[in-house]
Order: sequence, then structure tokens, then C-alpha cells
Amino acid sequence: MEQSENEQGSYVTAGQEFSRDTNYIKDRIVADPAAALAAPRVAGDKIGRARGGLTEDAEAWPVEPGRYRLVAARACPWANRTIIVRRLLGLEDVISLGTPGPTHDERSWTFDLDAGGRDPVLGTERLQENYFTRFPDYPRGITVPAMVDIPSGAVVTNDYPQITLDFSTQWRRHHRPGAPDLLPSAKLPEMREVVTRIFTEVNNGVYRCGFAGSQEAYDTAYERLWAAMDWLEERLTSQRYLMGDTITEADVRLFTTLVRFDPVYHGHFKCNRNKLDEMPALWGYARDLFQTPGFGDTVDFEQIKSHYYEVHLDINPTGIVPRGPELSGWLTEHGREALGGSPFGAGTAPGPVREGEQVTPGHNPLYPA
Repeated sequence: MEQSENEQGSYVTAGQEFSRDTNYIKDRIVADPAAALAAPRVAGDKIGRARGGLTEDAEAWPVEPGRYRLVAARACPWANRTIIVRRLLGLEDVISLGTPGPTHDERSWTFDLDAGGRDPVLGTERLQENYFTRFPDYPRGITVPAMVDIPSGAVVTNDYPQITLDFSTQWRRHHRPGAPDLLPSAKLPEMREVVTRIFTEVNNGVYRCGFAGSQEAYDTAYERLWAAMDWLEERLTSQRYLMGDTITEADVRLFTTLVRFDPVYHGHFKCNRNKLDEMPALWGYARDLFQTPGFGDTVDFEQIKSHYYEVHLDINPTGIVPRGPELSGWLTEHGREALGGSPFGAGTAPGPVREGEQVTPGHNPLYPA
């Protein structure tokens, strides 16, 4: 999701606390556009709405298999969550996937991993082109994930908190048999509270530490982050997943931060009270998810490190990417089965990763070199 202000990578404002711009394109892809347009408009929301209508000035686009392309860089945690949910729900046949490379400049993410440096479906070199097709004077950062309308080549939405919720609700007709219910109705009120705290204190909290512009801002961010990490450690000591016995959207949202914690956030973002592997419940929980089909098999550790250490040059001016950490621990026994439950409940695990969507061998212990 991050986008630099200049080619050298400007993320820190001296003397200030980091504040994330959450003004995204609020259009939604919905199962019934007419009903969505007729419903009362709702206020914007930083974590998305599992239920509810469109925000003011938002457009409704129809769910149509094959029409949209999810552009999601594996390096970005916010984009990684869309890749995970798409896979868990079995939407690969109806929503195609484009994966920009891990680094970008002030102009946007590029499709440098694809043959000829162009996305094979959209035909563009930069995601910026798809934004400008829709909004020629688009004034904000060119962010991932983004849903792009393939026929027109225009971006539809980059509202990442809403995209995964709509995958679960609006695309339900196209879910694979056995797809998990990531938004169980009975748990939605509590889940909203949990994911709100995870977003403000953990997902965004690591950035608040890393992009702090003063010692005071950093110290405050650090205390907030670790208060939330301790809360999560306590919560996950007695239950297998955040909401109980099965995986939900909440677990997806936390996982993408945890899997980046030791490789990036501990050192690069100075979130260094301790490493993730020194917190028994959180480390066991993270490994449990990593070894669950749909989670770890979407993670590219090399792209993650390349992105943070090469793009954030105001934090890491040399651009040197660390060799570590050692990753084999992600495949060690976690023992979380003793807490009961099962990841997919009455459902089933997704099948093998699709051809062409596998992580590069050697970039993840699930994909040996």
C-alpha cells in the first residue's frame, strides 16, 4: 500500500507522528448494484464494513467472473491479505491476479517481474497507468491492492479493507465448495472490535514506530504497539484463533503483520522489544497459520525484505537488504492443535497453489530452492 513521495523514498516527517492517508477509492464491486445504489449511504470506515451500503459518491460495479484483475504486490501486507482471502475462498477462476515487483519509485508499482515488463492481462508497465485511465489527475499515491476493470483498464477501487470483506460477501456465489466462513455472523460485533484494535495498534502500529519523526512520537508508538502485542499474546494463549476455533478475516489481517515482524519490523522499524519467536503464543499461532494452506504459501520473504529495505531509503539510506533471518523455524511444530478447533471448521482447505501463482523457490521454506 505504501507509496513514496520521491524517488529516494520519503516517509518520515521530522518532528511528527506518522499518520496514514486512508482516503481511498470507495467504489465497490457488489452482487446487486441496483440494490446497493438504492440503499442509504453510510459513513466511511477505516476497517471496512462486513455489512452496509455505499459511502457518499461511491459507485457500484457488478460482480462478473473474469472482468476484474486483482493487482497485489506480494511485498505489501495490505495486498497480501487480498491474495490470502482470494485463495481461501477459491476465487482464482473468477478474479485474476497481477503481481507487481517489490520495489517502486514516485510514479508507482511496476510489473517488472512479468515478461517484457508489462502485466500480461492489462498490458501496462505501471499500475499508475490504470489509475490515470480512470482518474487522469489522480492526486494520491498509487497503492496496492487495486481491483482493475480489465475491459477498460481502469482502476475500480483500492479500498483494501473493503476488498476482502466483499470477496466474502459479494462474491459468495463464486466461492469454492468447502470455502470457510471468514465472517461468521454471530461473531461480527466482537470481530469488529478486535480488527479495529489490530489495525490501529498493530497493522498500522509498526508503521507508526518505523516512520516516527521524533523520539517522542516513536516512544509513544512503541508503547502502544507492545501493549497490543501483549494483549494478543494473552488472548491467543487459551484459544487457537482470534475469534475461537476457526480462522476468520481477523486472523488474515493479523497474520500479514506477524509474518513480516522478525524479517522487517523488528529491526527496520525499530519494533525491537523482542522478536516474534520470543512470544510463545503468538509465535505458535503465526506458525500454525503459516502452515495452513492459503496463508504461508502466499508469502515471499525475499520480496518483503527487498521492498522495505530498498524503498524506505530515508530509514535505510544504504539500501542494503539483510540476509537473515533464518526461516526454517516457520515449519517447526507449533502444538496449537492442543487448543482444539480446526482452521476451516466444517469446510475444507484450498487445493494446491495455481500454476503461475507460486512463490519463487528459495523465497519461502515451503518452496525449497
